[in-house]
Amino acid sequence: MLKLALAVCLTTVVTTIVLGQEKPATFEVASVKANKSGDSNGNLRMLPGGRVNATNMPVRPIITFAYQIAQYQLVGGPAWLATDRYDLVAKMEGDSNPSPTFVPGANTPNPMQLALRSLLEERFKLKAHRETREMDIYALVMAKPGGGPGPGLKPTTQDCAAAAAAARQGGPPPTGPGAPFCGIQGNPGRIKFGGLPAASFAAAFSGPSGRMVVDRTGLTGAWDFELNFAVEARGPDAPPADPNAPSLFTAIQEQLGLKLEPTKGPVDVLVIDGIEKPVED
Repeated sequence: MLKLALAVCLTTVVTTIVLGQEKPATFEVASVKANKSGDSNGNLRMLPGGRVNATNMPVRPIITFAYQIAQYQLVGGPAWLATDRYDLVAKMEGDSNPSPTFVPGANTPNPMQLALRSLLEERFKLKAHRETREMDIYALVMAKPGGGPGPGLKPTTQDCAAAAAAARQGGPPPTGPGAPFCGIQGNPGRIKFGGLPAASFAAAFSGPSGRMVVDRTGLTGAWDFELNFAVEARGPDAPPADPNAPSLFTAIQEQLGLKLEPTKGPVDVLVIDGIEKPVED
């Protein structure tokens, strides 16, 4: 594994509007270095203190993270975006902290993501534009017309409205045993969903299914579920897939009483017009 190169001075300036005032978001220092280790694992993290660390990461997921889109929403670009890997270390001015969760298209980008976009434009010469395209998508429907939810999909008993109100007032989220889980948490082969309406099912399933998902279940109210399914092993270091676990599509049908049906629909995409390999530090 190659070590990260010594950071060089780089000021990346973008402008965000905070409470009606312009606030510059900057990387005081940033380092970009090719990773030739051959390892198949990589990670990208936003850390307290305004730090962004990417280790052994391809460029495509860095772009999708910075622009808050799913992989299927990134169109075009050379093949090396998915094969060449890089180590990236950047530090913002001040003490910007990351958001606790990330759902493509669902959150407002924080200053670190905005600064990362400018870094991609400066160091990788990224040029891109947004447009809407007709693409293959999935419609989420009831597995049986007129049928009800499956055994794993249950109306929530959590008071997520109170937790959201406390968060809006700046209060700390409830913790400890019995604290409500309000949101979406995704891990390989597992999705935890709590206290959200059926319209948010799409955000939970779009990533693992590889397509945009639209909710057409007709369900109302807020729901809880934990979905367990098989994931395809990726790379020689990845753990083997569980041969007894159902596929994502089977799990959704058997555990939740829902079904993903192929269809077509408009999808907002980011189209890469140009990009270059960076000059290393």
